[in-house]
Amino acid sequence: MKQSKSMMVLFLTPALVTFATVFIYPIIRTVFMSFYYVKTVTDSFGKWEFVGFGNYGKLMASSMFIQSLKNLGNIWLWGGIGVFLIAILFSMILTSGVKGKSFYRAAIYLPNVVSAIAMATMWIQYAFNSKYGLFFQFFSFLGMDNAAAFQWTSPDNQFYAMLIAYSFGMVGYYVLIFMAGIEKIPSDYYEAAKLEGANMFHQFRHITIPLMTDVFRTSIVMWSISTVAFFIWSQVFSPLDPDVGTIVPMVYMYNLVFGRNLTLTDPTLLNAGAGAAVGVLMTLLVLLTFSMVNLVFRDKKLEF
Repeated sequence: MKQSKSMMVLFLTPALVTFATVFIYPIIRTVFMSFYYVKTVTDSFGKWEFVGFGNYGKLMASSMFIQSLKNLGNIWLWGGIGVFLIAILFSMILTSGVKGKSFYRAAIYLPNVVSAIAMATMWIQYAFNSKYGLFFQFFSFLGMDNAAAFQWTSPDNQFYAMLIAYSFGMVGYYVLIFMAGIEKIPSDYYEAAKLEGANMFHQFRHITIPLMTDVFRTSIVMWSISTVAFFIWSQVFSPLDPDVGTIVPMVYMYNLVFGRNLTLTDPTLLNAGAGAAVGVLMTLLVLLTFSMVNLVFRDKKLEF
């Protein structure tokens, strides 16, 4: 027995050391760093200047950071609603016995295989382009000149263009998740509902939705995590300087840590400690969302 425990410790030690080195230590260091002014991440601890909650206070005083939070909230809310509604619609259609389900499922998921940088570039160059883009050609063909002349990538419309492109790329992922949840529901329930005279809407409302509670809960948490980590799309849509319309907390944190200027008047320029504070706040935001989702869906798990 003692020998088996010794062998267990022997084999677990490398994994635990690696886990602590690449996961636990960075978390502790990031939280610790958030209470210091640190000009660059390469500065030794002796160069750190303790500021307490000063970094958090500066973040709350930064109009750019507040705007990044608003943009993040809009992506999470409106993007989430759009993605989930379209995904549940496609998943219902694909699980209704339609022919060629495998082909359609692969086609819908295809955008997730393409890298985010390539997808964002394709949308900007081939869909939103005001001279030869897909939307321009489509509306011009229909004779809708005003719609064809719409400037998708202008500062006023850039956020909505980015949101549409990002949501399009995320639909396929959640279609597969929802399809798996629907296919797990026994077909006997739907057959019994049909015998009782229930139409498609009633079956969806009283059978599909209640029995997919766990799927929805997991999907909301996963959507929240991916939204908080939103970075590449914002960078591609604003490649030169951070734009008020597209900036998100992760881009703001990147600029703080690596010294890319935000605005001349922003109070948190070139401060890796403030960047660490952004990371801590985003982690707390994800944990808060996870707790709220569990609270909302508490005691709603159904067995079947």
